[in-house]
Amino acid sequence: MKPFPGAYQGYALALLRRARTVGAGATAGYGRLMTGQVASGDSGVTGWISAELQRNLIDPIEDFHNPRQEWRRLFSELLGTFFLVMVAAGGGMMGTAFPDTISRTAAVVAPGLMVLAIIMFMGKVSGAHLNPAVSIAFALRRDFPWRRVPGYILVQLIGATLAALVLHALINVSAVHGSNYVAHGYGAGTAFWMELLLTFGLVSVILGTASGAQNIGIIAAVGVGAYIALAGLWGSPISGASMNPARTFGPDLVGGRFTDYWVYVAGPIVGAALAVAVAFVLRGPGGGLSGSSAAQGALFTEVEKGDRDQAPRA
Repeated sequence: MKPFPGAYQGYALALLRRARTVGAGATAGYGRLMTGQVASGDSGVTGWISAELQRNLIDPIEDFHNPRQEWRRLFSELLGTFFLVMVAAGGGMMGTAFPDTISRTAAVVAPGLMVLAIIMFMGKVSGAHLNPAVSIAFALRRDFPWRRVPGYILVQLIGATLAALVLHALINVSAVHGSNYVAHGYGAGTAFWMELLLTFGLVSVILGTASGAQNIGIIAAVGVGAYIALAGLWGSPISGASMNPARTFGPDLVGGRFTDYWVYVAGPIVGAALAVAVAFVLRGPGGGLSGSSAAQGALFTEVEKGDRDQAPRA
């Protein structure tokens, strides 16, 4: 047995408090429970505690911490990216099918709200990257294993493509209306710098809210979702404020038009790498428990070192 994660010790302590009203044997059992040594021969109060913890805590933890559960993370990324692109590309496609129904403001705010919801309802499973640039940034930061990056990117691209296919089938308009393209009168170089700048800000928010210095847990969803909406409000006229190679890839593939797609790959990736460099300046090296947990979710989190970035850094 492995030691209990800190997040679950409260549950064990609650059981022990209940047990103390029945008998004094609970205290002796506490040491064994905290080290995961649940004895099968216990009787009375400690036996009841052991059985409760084994059934409700230890067995589920060991199952979900099994590295063979990677398929759960991959499915989470596929589903999350699917939902994101349904909203992000759906705004433009629905606006084409039904003119004057969806404003630009609504179209760029909706993806931020969707990301907020996705992080809240399944961020603990996979980390809710939903974006190849984010997966690469977490890996560069050493909060995410490089060997898992290709799988994450693959399912993100698949999820985005499935969303574009579903939208095309439902709305019956070309998926190009839901993609991102450089604005008329502006060059691809300008759009590249815009995507770089916007993604730099996005990944800075993601890495910052995931660090031990200011890890705010599930509330990070508010910061990330708000930034996506804000970036879209001011940055979308030039490049569409994609900030996500997968979000643009799906509609481009289904619509058969990859005009200036390099902008939506290079811009976000370079911007993400720049954000990682700035995170090092602000908080030092990554690879700690808080950042790794945020990047990987709660299923078998891998860390390179102790959580030494818990203390705020100047």
